[in-house]
Amino acid sequence: MAMNNEITPNRIAKRFRGFLPVVIDVETAGFNANKDALLEIASVIITMDDEGKLHQGEACACHVEPFKGANLDDKSLAFNGIDPYHPFRMALPEADALEKIFESVEHALQDTGCSRAILVGHNPFFDLGFLNAAVKRCKLKSPFHAFSSFDTATLGALAYGQTVLARIVQTAGLDWDDEAAHSAVYDTERTAALFCNIMNRWHTLDTQVK
Repeated sequence: MAMNNEITPNRIAKRFRGFLPVVIDVETAGFNANKDALLEIASVIITMDDEGKLHQGEACACHVEPFKGANLDDKSLAFNGIDPYHPFRMALPEADALEKIFESVEHALQDTGCSRAILVGHNPFFDLGFLNAAVKRCKLKSPFHAFSSFDTATLGALAYGQTVLARIVQTAGLDWDDEAAHSAVYDTERTAALFCNIMNRWHTLDTQVK
């Protein structure tokens, strides 16, 4: 029996070896995490019900001010349609944006008994690279594993024979809006829905085998 000051790990902590899956997507002003600006970041914490099925939580998203001296690549800005200095963006300094995202993740770690968050992303090397670079610039402590991640591109290839996010989502029978794509919050929510879909399919198959 756990003492009052101890946290009993819930199902999701046991399912992922103490890691808590958190979907992250970033929008940036280029491809170089050390030089190009981080402009948007969004997160969705994954939860698990009593039957062992995964669900996506609410999205937490921030527009981010370019850090001092950041490079802004015109082609990248044209692709994602972001005006970094538009007054209606209500952008936060990079450190404040990260702290807002991390606060919700840290609360979830405490609630679930997980030891660390693990980034879920579509080709997550890119997102994790920008996250780690921003953490280093802001001298913050990240709740995320520094190099491990879950990749929905790989999972999509396994489950549906597709690797492009839009095609996997549509093949899975989930909604996709081309006009809303390439915003951090929309891509995060769709990636979270896809991750839950694939993992729950496996859970159903695994239960049937047992």
